Formats: sequence, structure tokens, C-alpha cells
Amino acid sequence: MGVPQQKLFASMSHLNKILPEDRGDCDIENVADFYNNAKIFVTGATGFLGKALLEKLLRSCDKIDAIFLLMRPKKGVAVEQRLKDLLKNSVFNKIREKNSDVFEKVKVIPGDVGLSNLGLSDQDLAFLIDKVNVVFHSAATVKFNEKLKNAVILNTLGTKRLLEICIKMKNLKSFIHVSTAFSNAEKRTIEEQVYVPSFDAETIINLIENLPDELIEAISDKLVGKHPNTYTFTKALAEQLVLHYSAKIPTAIVRPSIITAAWKEPCPGWVDNISGITGILMECGRGTIRSIICDDRCRMELIPVDIVVSILIASAWHVAMVRPNTAEVYNCTSGQTSPITWKEFRKYTLKHSVRWPSKYVTWYPGFTYRVNRNIHSMCTFMYHNVPSFVLDIYLYFSGQKTMMLKLAKKFNQALKEGSFFSTNEWEFKDDSVVKLVECVKGAGDGECFEVDFTPENGFDWDDYIADFLKGIRQFVLKDDIASLDQAKSKLNRLFWFQKILQMVLLYVVYKVIGLYF
Repeated sequence: MGVPQQKLFASMSHLNKILPEDRGDCDIENVADFYNNAKIFVTGATGFLGKALLEKLLRSCDKIDAIFLLMRPKKGVAVEQRLKDLLKNSVFNKIREKNSDVFEKVKVIPGDVGLSNLGLSDQDLAFLIDKVNVVFHSAATVKFNEKLKNAVILNTLGTKRLLEICIKMKNLKSFIHVSTAFSNAEKRTIEEQVYVPSFDAETIINLIENLPDELIEAISDKLVGKHPNTYTFTKALAEQLVLHYSAKIPTAIVRPSIITAAWKEPCPGWVDNISGITGILMECGRGTIRSIICDDRCRMELIPVDIVVSILIASAWHVAMVRPNTAEVYNCTSGQTSPITWKEFRKYTLKHSVRWPSKYVTWYPGFTYRVNRNIHSMCTFMYHNVPSFVLDIYLYFSGQKTMMLKLAKKFNQALKEGSFFSTNEWEFKDDSVVKLVECVKGAGDGECFEVDFTPENGFDWDDYIADFLKGIRQFVLKDDIASLDQAKSKLNRLFWFQKILQMVLLYVVYKVIGLYF
């Protein structure tokens, strides 16, 4: 199905005229009741956001009839086993303690967004078309350096394939698409609307399907244009498709910024991966990252995962109740309601890294922001690569696996890829999110579905980053709280070792200067 450009522009013109107050009455059934007896279809459930979404649906909407997860076999592991492994995740600890029977509502459906018809069997496809009420689409490749072809297949074409199934669903009430706040990162002020990308989504899909891989890579940079990477580019294309199909199905696009550890649910600080800012924060806490490309005057755009989850769940409810004739867009960001600068982030990180150290701390925490990339490159070589190489030599001769230099290069690459976001600042308009917060509170669900993380509602970045670091310690590094005293002793030794080393180096420099002057 093509997307005629004139129709797309017409849809955009109509979308721009919609004001928050035109979006219907909020005096409707509450959020949890909306999900009673519902059948939910979720893609991307094995990802960080997907796990948190599944947990919240099971815990707070326990009258759901069933949740179907699209899942593919991976590395020889069947989907049934992957589901069992998924439900063992720490995110479900609270459910396991109180109501483990609810796991029976979770069903796995073999499939893959990278395949035609999502790789569904005829029987599964017919079942979904006949039964599903709400769809959450969060499956995507989030790699910034993903090859364009793979990114288009998974992020854009995969979305189209799902939308084509959704328009056939007989009982669909809501389709919720997880995008990114940076899908239009080339702009500095971003409204809650779908912007027309430089290339039509269908055109890009046709190119990907018909051109040789070598040619696609050769023209990749030109196609991506002003986008910082293939991820944001293909997400913008996917939004274009969602807008087109929204004329046929009730739809919302949720645009989270950088998703981080939980604020409150399922527990403060819960996180289970080291992607992006989480990995960088972990290594800052361990003392292995000493230099970051960053303009510390800029605002960060972090958003706790549980806030994103509540907005996803609430947006499905709201769209189903109001039934807009085009896609609702929610900029799920922090800059307007709870701003924090990179400078403040550094202060809180260093403060809590020494209060909650891990036994895996390698060097006394301390890092510097730099805007000069040449100086940063020299610093990463001296402070990241050289120490990692020395540690690898020690590991090699002690009979252990060498890995430090490989890790250093991995995080250096992450810092490089993330530098676009740490040296720029955006203004994300969030009128629709503010309206949604009012609706959720008006329905009496403000406590159960926490969508308000303003300082007035108790959110504090100082406390949050403390919980974030504790969460990394507990859930990522698997470092028990019982080791805290041991970690603090190690940190104290590293502090004095660093001071002695600095004095020795200063003495050497002094002597060298004395020889020549």
C-alpha cells in the first residue's frame, strides 16, 4: 500500500489544527477497567521497555484476558524457552511474590517483524485478527550504527507489516506505536505532530527491497541526511506510515527520549541492560570513563521507564475512548516538566558513585566533559585505552580472560555515537502529555498509573540518580548490598592510590622540567 504524498500532506495539515482541548471528554471509565477481558498483542517484549510494559500490565491490569507476545527463536533457543527465561527476569519479582498465577495469561506467538506477515502462521494470523483489542508495538533495532537496510527492515517495514495486519483486526480499540523523541532530531523545537520526512517511507522501502546491499550502503549517508543515525531516520519513516494508517485505526505515537531506570515501579532503580546512558553511568561509577564529549550547559532528556510504560498504557485507553481521526502524538520527555542539565547530572553521579560504590569499582570515580573532540580523543587513549591494556596484561598473566580493552573500545564508541545528544538541546512540546496526565488523574488513576513526574509530585533528580546507580549495582552488576562496606574500603584505597600517583607524576614532571630549565 503506497502513501500518496498529497494525502500525507493533507493529513499533516489536519493534524496541525487539532488542539489538546479538542480531544474529547476525559470523564470516562478508568484505565484499569478499560483492560478488563482485553486481549493484548505486544511486540518487543524482550526489550527493556517491553519487559517493564508486560510487568505493569500483569500487575495493575490483572483482569486482562491474555497478553500475546511476538517472539522469534534466538541463537537456537525456542520461543517457548525464551518466554520462560523472560518471566524469570527480576522485573517480575513483585508479581512472583504476590500473584504468580497471572503468568498463565502470557502467551507466546512465534514471529519476526523482519519477515513478511511478521512470520506468523496462518492460524496465528487469523487468531490475532479475530481476537486482539490493543496492540503495543515496541519492537525495533535501537543501534545507532545499524546498517540502513537492517534498520529499515526492522523499524520501518516491520511497522508497515504490523499496521497492515492491524487494519484487518475486527475488535481493535488502540494501536500504540513506540517511536523516539529524536525522530526529528534535526529540528530544535519539536511539536507533538508527525513531520513529513525528506523521503517518502514507501520509496525508501522500495529502494531497500530492490537495490544491492553495496549500493544501499554507498548512498546511506545521503538518504539519512541530517539525521544523526539510521535509528532516528527509520523511526521518522515509521511515523509517516503510522500517520497514514491512523485514518483506519485508533492510533497513538509515543515518543520517549532516553529511557532510563525506573523511578518507582516495579521498584526504584530497576534496570537490566547497559545500553546507552545506563552503560555510561555504570562505567562512570566504576571509574573507567574519564572523558565525555559534552556541552554541560545543555539539558539532558532522560525519562524513567515506568513513566513511559504508564503513558503507553494510558494512551491506549485515551485513544480508545476519544477515537481521534488521526494519530495522537505524545512527546514523552523530561525537559519541560523536570529539567536537568548535563552539569547537574555529573554532580549527582559523582556524589552517589562514592556513596554507593560497587565491589567492581576499578578506579576512583571522576570524569570531565569536553567539547573539543581532538582533546577528548587524546584523553580516551590515555585514560581509557592505556589502563585497559595494562589491566588486560595482568588478566592474561593471571590466567583470566582479557576483556578490558574490548570494553573500553565499546564504551568509547558509545560515547562517540551519543555525542550528538550530549552537545545539543531540544525543546519538546508536551501539551498532549499534560492533557493525558489530567485525564488519568481525572479518572482516579493517578496513583496506579504514574504519569506525572514533576517536582511537585515528588520527583527529584538527586534521589533518582542515587536509585539509578543502586539499581545498576543490584540488577546489572549483581552486587549484593552486603558487599557495600567492602566496596567502600576498596574505593578508599583507590582514592589514596590516585593521590599518591598524582603526586609522583607531579614530582617526575617537576624533575624533568628542572633538567631543561
